[in-house]
Amino acid sequence: MVLYFFRHPIAARRVSKFLAMLAAAMLVAQSAAAQLRIEITEGMVAPTPIAIADFTGSDGKANDAGREIASIISNDLLSSGLFDPVDSAAFIAPPSSPGIKPNFANWTPLGVKGLLVGSAINDDEGNLRIEFVLWDVVTGRDLSSGTGTADPNSLRQLSHKIADLVYEEFTGDSGYFDTQIVYVAESGSQARRIKRLAIMDQDGHNHKFLTSGLDLVLTPRFSPTTQEIAYLNYFNEEPNVYIQDIRTGRSERLGSFPGMTFAPRFGPRGDRLIMSWAQDGLTDIYEMDLRTQEIRQLTKSSSIDTAPSYSPDGRRIVFESDRAGRQQLYVVNNDGSNLQRISYGEGRYATPVWSPRGDIIAFTKMHKGTFYIGIMNVDGSGERLLAKGFLVEGPTWAPNGRVLMYYKQEPFESDGTGGATSLYRIDITGFNERRIITPSDASDPAWSPLRR
Repeated sequence: MVLYFFRHPIAARRVSKFLAMLAAAMLVAQSAAAQLRIEITEGMVAPTPIAIADFTGSDGKANDAGREIASIISNDLLSSGLFDPVDSAAFIAPPSSPGIKPNFANWTPLGVKGLLVGSAINDDEGNLRIEFVLWDVVTGRDLSSGTGTADPNSLRQLSHKIADLVYEEFTGDSGYFDTQIVYVAESGSQARRIKRLAIMDQDGHNHKFLTSGLDLVLTPRFSPTTQEIAYLNYFNEEPNVYIQDIRTGRSERLGSFPGMTFAPRFGPRGDRLIMSWAQDGLTDIYEMDLRTQEIRQLTKSSSIDTAPSYSPDGRRIVFESDRAGRQQLYVVNNDGSNLQRISYGEGRYATPVWSPRGDIIAFTKMHKGTFYIGIMNVDGSGERLLAKGFLVEGPTWAPNGRVLMYYKQEPFESDGTGGATSLYRIDITGFNERRIITPSDASDPAWSPLRR
């Protein structure tokens, strides 16, 4: 499925959005500047009450597809912690059509700030014709409207797209609901652990495995194009770097890298990989050009330099190193110049990941036997710890830079049981931590960019 998102001005509106889903689905959206904004800085934000009406059929009554669309949108918004969808049982007069302006006197008593009304009508080809309007209940103005068609198989993705639009209208930030998560699915005993790659939508639906489990696989990372992932595959106890096309399932082996200590990450344009590699007793940062497969060394020291991550513009790299005696975070230009240490707190720092916004770096911290997920400014100031546990690590950013996902491992019991691993996500304010349900134990997640 190919998705496109367009923006261009219309005289009567400040902003217009056109969202097209080619082949299987298409959605065109037009948006006015929202009068309401959820201001998000730090601390807990009171969720904004919003009404998501079941989409209706040609008879003006809710149908199965319409109820599913409304449910997906409501669950997306609720999961963000910023919205409080009102139960439809409380609606005084449920809307019958997006073409009819609501009587806002029926919605004001519910305390809602926004109202989404839509229709989902089957056409002669078995597709759904979708129409919706997002209303500002306070001012009585329509904020966004959209029409389009959707193949039934793309209904969930189209619903995520609409949820992203609602999120953006009220927060001013881009949404992150139409995204995917790739992670390592774990099963079996600790002595015979099976690890294979799995992928799912950010809400846990459309789950599938990408590898068989015959070989040990670790640390998957998304390309900025969202169509490929890089990962480590251990065959005969030797680390091999693979790239897999998630549309076709085909994998390409880039090469064997004995001594590799951390999986590669894509550069911001998807044409480079950065990795740590141990050679001749030294572990340094290297960069591979995917077009020529030429490898360039970026750091050179007697310490262990590992876990590199690019800045969004590709000009700088953050990594962890023990060159100061214990694991700390450093930033260096992409040509290896201007090395600067940025972490100075107590404990050890690891697995840094640059935010898509470019203003924050997430990391894992270890201090006095406890693991933490934290964030800091790119100069090392403003350190804040968001989550903690027996073992928490592997942060990955949502594409809007507002939410982090990571994994937690529970302690082992004296009889060797326990040690379960699960995925969690949390807002950068430190609130709204939620567990992501997976079919088995899960670790090392990577968040995709928005699908197009």
